[in-house]
Amino acid sequence: MPTELEELVEFLHHGNTQIRQIAAENLVPYSKVEPGIFKSNSFKPVKDLKLLVRDYAPIARNALTILINISNDGKVLKSLAEDDAFLETVLGRVTDSKEPTANDLSMLLANLSKSPSIARLITTKRPIVPDLSPSPLAITQLLELYNRGANGGYNKSAHFDYLAYVFADLAKFDPFVTYLTTPPPTSSLSTTLDPLTTILPHTTSPTPIRRLGTASLLKNHALLHPDIPYLLQPAHSLLPPLLLPLCNSDQSGISEEEMEQLPEECQYLDGSHMQERDVEILKTHLETLFLLSTRGGSVGRGLVKEAGTYPVIRELHLHVEDEGVRGACERLVDVLMGEEAGVEGHSTGFEGRRAVEGAKGGEGEGRMVTQKDVQEEEDEDNEIVPIF
Repeated sequence: MPTELEELVEFLHHGNTQIRQIAAENLVPYSKVEPGIFKSNSFKPVKDLKLLVRDYAPIARNALTILINISNDGKVLKSLAEDDAFLETVLGRVTDSKEPTANDLSMLLANLSKSPSIARLITTKRPIVPDLSPSPLAITQLLELYNRGANGGYNKSAHFDYLAYVFADLAKFDPFVTYLTTPPPTSSLSTTLDPLTTILPHTTSPTPIRRLGTASLLKNHALLHPDIPYLLQPAHSLLPPLLLPLCNSDQSGISEEEMEQLPEECQYLDGSHMQERDVEILKTHLETLFLLSTRGGSVGRGLVKEAGTYPVIRELHLHVEDEGVRGACERLVDVLMGEEAGVEGHSTGFEGRRAVEGAKGGEGEGRMVTQKDVQEEEDEDNEIVPIF
């Protein structure tokens, strides 16, 4: 005989709208404490929830909340991420400028990106959304959605912050790395340069989710891109957006000569500038600089050094107490100043420097970043975004 909970799940596909709403609303708490109930009857509840995403807004929001919470189960994730029709439903709704559940859909996409199958987003073509982008590429539409959504310029009900995690996870795949550094032939993006340039400003976003996702993306990008010196060229250099969050508004410890070396964006900062406070993001930026300096060979290391990176790292090391951040500073300086440090009487200014670690070794360096790696302290269920 079915339990009350099992009977409640059956009402998800009831013909009466009010009954579906009551069932979905009451099942939300169980998506965290008893998620297995949604896998009964060969995943019939999951199939019902997929359909409810297209229901009236209150029902759709509850259905999305449940799907977000139960997608940390591998089998559920597979069922969702590998379903082409469901993925198109999510894409169609999230790109609708009047969709009230767009943020919930963005969160679900962030969770779906934990599945390797979501890499097909990079090449998926779908109907053009005239108000968003002339491109049929789903990934271009999402990128435009993300950039315009930062200021509420597309959907007044959404900010699309969680798409940052989608891009961070997609940066584990070579095709996405190639896409980011290939100027699109036709695009409604705010620049005609590489799509990556549209993401770079988010390293200093007021939203921690965007800063975290962007930091992860840049590290993965630095790990996979085959031409590091290309990433350091002035037109689309990663260095200004990487260094700016590391800079303190108090630059009294930087000499005039050192100041002139810094990218323009990092010079003479006033009191309105806020240094990044999240130590995980700081460490990720430092590890990205480490990868650019090591994977780029002598040319990459030289370009990183010439951008005035050393005085920024020196000041960061001086004022930040977190041992992980300080250790990452020391490893980076070992690479940047290694040759000079070998000259008798020369000192980098860092006492107790650690041995240089290769681009594939050491804690953090050379590992592909996922939100599971970088969000552990922020969220206990870090690999999946849980909500109630």
